[in-house]
Amino acid sequence: MIDKIAWLHLHDGQLLSTRSRGKDRYYIPGGKREAGETDQQTLLREISEELTVALDPSSLAYVGTFEAPAHGHPSGVLVRMTCYRASYTGTLQPAAEIEEVVWLTYRHRPEVSAVDQLIFDWLREQGLLAE
Repeated sequence: MIDKIAWLHLHDGQLLSTRSRGKDRYYIPGGKREAGETDQQTLLREISEELTVALDPSSLAYVGTFEAPAHGHPSGVLVRMTCYRASYTGTLQPAAEIEEVVWLTYRHRPEVSAVDQLIFDWLREQGLLAE
């Protein structure tokens, strides 16, 4: 099981997403927990490293947890994505391994990983993600 923490940031019915160098799929920003880190610590660190913005810890709100086969891994490997919303300060820009920052709608669903597809479906059902 791959344990990941993700930031769901929506604007005008679009979801913030990223593409890492050498990858063929978009991924919701976030990453893997380091030893001893809480969800909040992981998310604050990963978003700062990847997108050069600071999430407001007091605004962090749990959204949900989603599981699916891990993209690019052997059969049977699952990813568990624990998702949060939060406000931020700074200017969104790609950093570290992130090559591209994009805003996606539901029509981009085929271009994201399996776990992100579940999240896209859920966001659409909630009326939060535009077609």
